[in-house]
Amino acid sequence: MDRLDAMNLFVRVAELGSFSAAAQQFGLARSVVTRQVAALETHLGVKLMARSTRRLTLTSGGTAYLEKCRVILNLVEAAETDVAEERLTPRGNIRISLPLSYGLKRLAPVLLDFSQRYPEVALEMDYTDRRVNLIEEGVDLSIRITRRLEAGDVARKIGSSRMLVVAAPEYLARHGQPEKPAELANHICLGYTNGGSAQIWQFMVGGQLENFHVRSRINANNGEVLAEAAAQGLGITCQPDFITGSFLADGRLKTILTEYPAPELGIYAVLSSNRHIPYRVRVLMNTLAEGLAAD
Repeated sequence: MDRLDAMNLFVRVAELGSFSAAAQQFGLARSVVTRQVAALETHLGVKLMARSTRRLTLTSGGTAYLEKCRVILNLVEAAETDVAEERLTPRGNIRISLPLSYGLKRLAPVLLDFSQRYPEVALEMDYTDRRVNLIEEGVDLSIRITRRLEAGDVARKIGSSRMLVVAAPEYLARHGQPEKPAELANHICLGYTNGGSAQIWQFMVGGQLENFHVRSRINANNGEVLAEAAAQGLGITCQPDFITGSFLADGRLKTILTEYPAPELGIYAVLSSNRHIPYRVRVLMNTLAEGLAAD
């Protein structure tokens, strides 16, 4: 039995708290498992387990060694899986959480193309702007659009989006066009409420990020509604380019304050953990990244 097999036995004994239970799972005699763990201790020169008639407990050295064994065994498994997957076709279930507007406008075509290319993958798409808990809700992958990730998020950046300040030509004709962010205080603004204050907008001024307080007459947690309100002349709003694009193209909205950019939004594929990622999920992440880059 090689060192990796012995490490695997040690991990299972530690997790089950029993030599007998580990031996039964591996189909080995209890004496074989005991000898292998004893051989590890001899090789390391460290006592890994404290044995008693009632239970096994890990020593401080055993606890540290257990975590390192898990890392090593996960890496070996991932390496072997990667080699095998070169011959595989993605298959299985993927549950993905998608932001509403961006998911419908930009991601849905890429996901439908992915489904055409990989018919053995079953996709479940959940469109919502709320922040989902991947582990509790059984989500394999979440696409988030944000200026900053939360501590502990395991994510890959797959794209970005510009924020644009826009207003209807009719509104600007009636109320005038602000030339500096501070002048927004004298205008009617339309605020986005999902993930920050609707009354504080940020802009780069002289190379520094500054906060500006605005008066928001209409607030909503959906950018499409706010862009439509702005197009109807109800005020000024700051929305991502994937929402404002069609409004700008048909002339219903006009960009303003272009010399003072708002912070860019990152588009991230967020995972529930940094452990080995299933092949089908990795293929989907690569497909999304490629699709957004082409777009």
